[in-house]
Amino acid sequence: MSDTAPILVIAYGNLSRGDDAVGPQLAARLEAWLAERGEKRIEVLSDFQLNIEHALDFIGRRRVLLMDAKQGGDAPFSCVPVLPVADSSISTHTLSPGALLEIYRSLRWADPPPVELLSIPGSCFELGAALSPEVSEYIESAWVYLKAWCLAAAAKAEVGHA
Repeated sequence: MSDTAPILVIAYGNLSRGDDAVGPQLAARLEAWLAERGEKRIEVLSDFQLNIEHALDFIGRRRVLLMDAKQGGDAPFSCVPVLPVADSSISTHTLSPGALLEIYRSLRWADPPPVELLSIPGSCFELGAALSPEVSEYIESAWVYLKAWCLAAAAKAEVGHA
């Protein structure tokens, strides 16, 4: 039996850039909640941005959730499936979620596990800025959704479904 948790949550963003901090802030909150519950089926990673190496983190997973802030979008948040896509975003400074899945597919010669992207719309991404008031409210709505997503994903992992 593998020690790899079947569910992976990857949050990315920069705590020093205003609304870009939503991913890491939700990740810290999620880690504390999971530890309090003794939940071992979900692993949480946090980073400044998606990197090519994150494709390796998908190995052995049944389901993956990515969390990030984005310019514009539906308030208070959206959660949509991500599909592999060969796009031009692959570089050392940017990588789209779809491109990350395409990298996984090209490395493993297999489809990645189901991946969803939880996005919170932001408006202030300046260095040194605080979270905007509306994003602070959006985080609360996303937090309720995130806990429900984790409970459902862990239950499905328990019975062996994706």
